[in-house]
Amino acid sequence: MTASEHAQQLLRIAAEAADSKSALDLVALDVSDPLPLTDVFLLASGRNERNVVAIAEEIEDKLLEAGVKALRREGRAEGRWVLLDFGDLVVHVFHEEDRMYYSLERLWRDCPAIPLEQAAAQQGD
Repeated sequence: MTASEHAQQLLRIAAEAADSKSALDLVALDVSDPLPLTDVFLLASGRNERNVVAIAEEIEDKLLEAGVKALRREGRAEGRWVLLDFGDLVVHVFHEEDRMYYSLERLWRDCPAIPLEQAAAQQGD
């Protein structure tokens, strides 16, 4: 199974929003095969708690502008690991230290990465 076009559109918006707030090490994973409830994970890091929250808020704002509301959000108060669930897309914004500790890339290493350069190029089309 492959991530839906809708999930990839959400990914493009979220990745651009994260990048605009200086998110580090953006990684997108196609988790549509092992997970029936979502298609894509977007992982991003912030340098500190304030940056993590700013990244998460920008992603949520830009997707809301596109007509997509978060179904669930967790962790914003702590600013260490914010999870935003948009249905087809789940965004994880980590503090750098927490991202290394939880290492979701290692946990989901069997899932194919989605090249973000390609996603950005498609949005410009």
